[in-house]
Amino acid sequence: MDHTAIIGVGMTRIEANKQSDTFADMAWEAVNLALTDAGITIKEIDNVVTTSNDFWDGRTISCMAVSDASGARGKNASCVEGDGTFGAFYGLTRILSGAYGTTLITAHSKGSESVSSLITNAAFDPIYERALGLDMITACALQARAYMHRTGTTPEHLAGVSVKNHGNALKNPLAQIPLSLCVADVLQSEMIADPLHKLDCSPVSDACCAIIIASDERAGRYPGKPVWIKGVSFCADAYYLGDRDLSRAGSLTQAAQNAFKMAGVTNPAREMDVAEIYDAFTYQELMWLEAMGLCDDSRAGILLERGEFGLNGRLPVNPSGGLLSGHPVIAAGLIRMAEVVKQLRGEAGAYQIGGARRGVAHGVNGLCGQSHCVWVLDKEK
Repeated sequence: MDHTAIIGVGMTRIEANKQSDTFADMAWEAVNLALTDAGITIKEIDNVVTTSNDFWDGRTISCMAVSDASGARGKNASCVEGDGTFGAFYGLTRILSGAYGTTLITAHSKGSESVSSLITNAAFDPIYERALGLDMITACALQARAYMHRTGTTPEHLAGVSVKNHGNALKNPLAQIPLSLCVADVLQSEMIADPLHKLDCSPVSDACCAIIIASDERAGRYPGKPVWIKGVSFCADAYYLGDRDLSRAGSLTQAAQNAFKMAGVTNPAREMDVAEIYDAFTYQELMWLEAMGLCDDSRAGILLERGEFGLNGRLPVNPSGGLLSGHPVIAAGLIRMAEVVKQLRGEAGAYQIGGARRGVAHGVNGLCGQSHCVWVLDKEK
């Protein structure tokens, strides 16, 4: 793949309710942080990709709410619906086309202005499934139980993810819910949908993230610290839940294999220094790690107990606190990318992983991980 780099990142603080901020306010803040980080002005951005969702924003053509604040005036502008990693993928293709040297990607969400159960229920088939009342939480509870049954993963393993990630968030000033927990706290929290307790689930959140991708030639012009894109892939699985094995994530396995192969990675479990994984629920961090080949199948919970995914472990996972500590739906994956960039630059502050040189970021679209996007980033070209 041609050399491309992320040259700037910007994130708002993740909060339960940014009552005083509109979508445009959040985008303005994140974009200006990214431009400052890259050491450039909006004039040096060739095109803009905004990532949003009409359902979550409660309006049609939701990209229009942030286009001006994203600097799209007078530029080629595109919009992507879904997780920010998919918006970044499209932004990358704009660079690789040779038509543009820099692309600014934004992703935003205000969960506080949404009713997530109604929105995610509408994602189901209107004839056979929607009337059952399923939403993302209840569907993921089904997946969690299927995964636990197949692998022997226990509720205590799931709770350990919550303990780790909320604890990591204590070191992240942008996190929404930093907490000091023990396994018993998680297991004693309210049962939302068996086997998922309240502290197994990510919160409702508001935030925006922006990143700037540049070609090799353009990245060399600017004073920022480029982080190089080594591999990327996305894959989708069947839409109907009954048409796939919910205890596995075949589309993630394929996407990860493609991205690692492109990056020249032969042993991802040993060659990655840090991972930011889309952990909307505790079981997902474990299930996704196994599907990506970052640990052996059915072993993630055991390795978590041994501390292998902690800040000082073999492979630190979600050192920022992950989505369990703040989940702005559309921006979530783009934030994972920005967090890996910070790690590889040595700019993650109190949750910095020593010597991090290569990392993986991950985003999800669709019900129960229907589609996945995987990015391999490296400090060196």
